[in-house]
Amino acid sequence: MDSKKVLEVIAIYREHLSETHTTYPIDYPHDERVTYRADILSHCHGMLDQMEEFVRQGRMEKAFRWLGFIQGCLWSQGCYVLEDLKNHNRPNSE
Repeated sequence: MDSKKVLEVIAIYREHLSETHTTYPIDYPHDERVTYRADILSHCHGMLDQMEEFVRQGRMEKAFRWLGFIQGCLWSQGCYVLEDLKNHNRPNSE
């Protein structure tokens, strides 16, 4: 997965979170348990801008870790099935 593809996936998730779940980006406190489902998705939404910065800086391993975290959250919250998430990561057909 190259940087261009990571940015594409970030855009997919930003659109999904903005339109489907009407979340707003937050940085959830790292020392508190999550109380509401919306907070999980809002925290993921808030991570997307930082991920774009990691990609610009060439910090791809960190971007990949965060992408995995977000995809796990999206799956656990019923936003996507596993096949969808796998397909998001696959190279585009030429």
